[in-house]
Amino acid sequence: MLSWQWPWLFLAVPLPLLVYYLAPKKDTRTTEVFAPSLMILADGKQETVTRPAPWVLITCAIIWVLLVTAAARPTYVGEPKSLPDSDRNMMLAVDLSGSMRQEDMVFRGRQINRLQAVKVVITDFVEKRNGDQIGLILFGSQAYLQTPLTFDLTTLKTQMDEAFIGMAGKNTAIGDAIGLGVKRLQALPESNRVLILLTDGQNTAGNIDPMEAAEAAAHNGVKIYTIGVGADEMVVQGFFGPRRTNPSRDLDEVTLTSIANTTGGQYFRARNVEELNEIYDILDNLEQIELDDQVIRPEKSLLHYPLVLALMLIALIYIEKQNWLTRISSLNVFTKGDQRG
Repeated sequence: MLSWQWPWLFLAVPLPLLVYYLAPKKDTRTTEVFAPSLMILADGKQETVTRPAPWVLITCAIIWVLLVTAAARPTYVGEPKSLPDSDRNMMLAVDLSGSMRQEDMVFRGRQINRLQAVKVVITDFVEKRNGDQIGLILFGSQAYLQTPLTFDLTTLKTQMDEAFIGMAGKNTAIGDAIGLGVKRLQALPESNRVLILLTDGQNTAGNIDPMEAAEAAAHNGVKIYTIGVGADEMVVQGFFGPRRTNPSRDLDEVTLTSIANTTGGQYFRARNVEELNEIYDILDNLEQIELDDQVIRPEKSLLHYPLVLALMLIALIYIEKQNWLTRISSLNVFTKGDQRG
């Protein structure tokens, strides 16, 4: 369907005629003495003013209409297309402290550390988020925003993949990570403020107490889902043979549970890659937000078509005024005469 952004500009189409008929006529009377130029004396001819050829006047009129058409901004509007009926906006806060180096996770039969397991699961989680906005906070001794809320999930995955243990410090600033997440989410609609915080330890750094940060999150309508990462048991080879240890003894599940409950979220425990995957599947279902049906109509500007055509007609008139066509015709006749001779 063709539409016009400024259709009222077509009122300017008769403007040249109004100027021609309504503008005051030029006074042709003069008191100056007419002195023919030397060229006229030499040729015995007088200079005359000729009216433009009819085709030139018609072409000029067409050019004016084309220019007005281009100025009115013709636009092609395509068929309506439905937008997705769900949307999510969430921040991911990932722990990069030194304890994330613990190799107590197994992926495809290979022992990997906790951060590697988190990267595998988050990459798969993000790939399913077409149409969603996701941001990334990385924290250790400090918390900082690695990726603002964005639809560019490819860049987010790249920045998550490039993160490494210790890049934010060796300690764990859970309270600071929550505070930064709240700051970034508070501008969103209240029903769409979600923070997913993933850690394997307890708060050992930062300027904000985790529970105070959780209360601030609840006050600003930010829902926090906390995930505790790390196996409950692993076998370690010692001097007296293998022994079983708990690599997650420093995980503060009490605080993580309190944070989630205070904000209306939920605490999850991820002891292996499979459980971590299941948690993100649950979050996918929990935080789906239904929206009203929305449609868009793609638009394509067409103003360049009348504008290019007008420029071509202007060039045609210029060529005719320079007598290029006559010269080319004469040159062809002259060339044919030489060939016959």
